[in-house]
Formats: sequence, C-alpha cells, structure tokens
Amino acid sequence: MSDEEKFAAFKEKLVAENEAKYGREVREKYGEEAVERSAEQFRKMSRADYERFTALEREIKDTLAEAIKTGDPAGPLAQKAAALHKEWLTFAWGRYSPEAHAGVARMYVDDPRFTAYYDEIRPGTAAFLRDAVLIFTGLKE
Repeated sequence: MSDEEKFAAFKEKLVAENEAKYGREVREKYGEEAVERSAEQFRKMSRADYERFTALEREIKDTLAEAIKTGDPAGPLAQKAAALHKEWLTFAWGRYSPEAHAGVARMYVDDPRFTAYYDEIRPGTAAFLRDAVLIFTGLKE
C-alpha cells in the first residue's frame, strides 16, 4: 500500500469514526447535504492540509489558554482564537458562514461533550470561545 493509499485509508477511518459517534445527531441538526459535504471535504484534504488542520486545532487551544487569562473575549488574543477557529472550520466544512460559526460556538456551551473538550484548558473556556466567536461574527446575542 502506498503512502497516499495509507493516508486515504486513515482519513476514511476518521470519517467512519465521526459518523459512528455523531452521524445521526449531526444529520438531524444540519441535514444530509451538509454532513456529506463535510465528509467529502475531509476526504479531499491533502496531507499538507491535514497537517495545517491539526496544527490549527493545537494553535486554537494554545491561543485560548492565553486569551482566557485576559478575561476579554473582544481582546486581540480572543479574536485571534476566533479567526483561527474560522480557518479550522473552513477546512472541515469547505465553506464558511458567520451564522454557522456562531451556531457551532453556541453548541460548544450547550453540549457537555464539547464543553468538556474546551474546558479542559480551564473551566469556562468553551463559554469564552463562544463569546469571542459571537463578537468575531458580529452575531452577539
């Protein structure tokens, strides 16, 4: 098996794991087309894109860890985290809308699974990211 075939199989495994874990729920919330588009976007990712995608995830968390110390979701570090999050989402979705970005950020607070992911940085980080994204998108509640 070539390296490209191994990489394709690796991505397919990640798509299948995501489908098993969240498939039904995400389809109910966002629709079949959005889920399939996202899966196809992930499958088409080059190795360089995938490396950037995973580096963005780390950079978002590192930036959030510093930004939350400021307590200011409108501050430069928090807005940098929101911009990085936008870039990360665009890799995953293949397109971007401020409304969808705000919706995902709200979900991070509404869904304990996602809250736990961000709050492992520091309690309250998921809500801080939500607030930063709402400011970033101009969709403050």
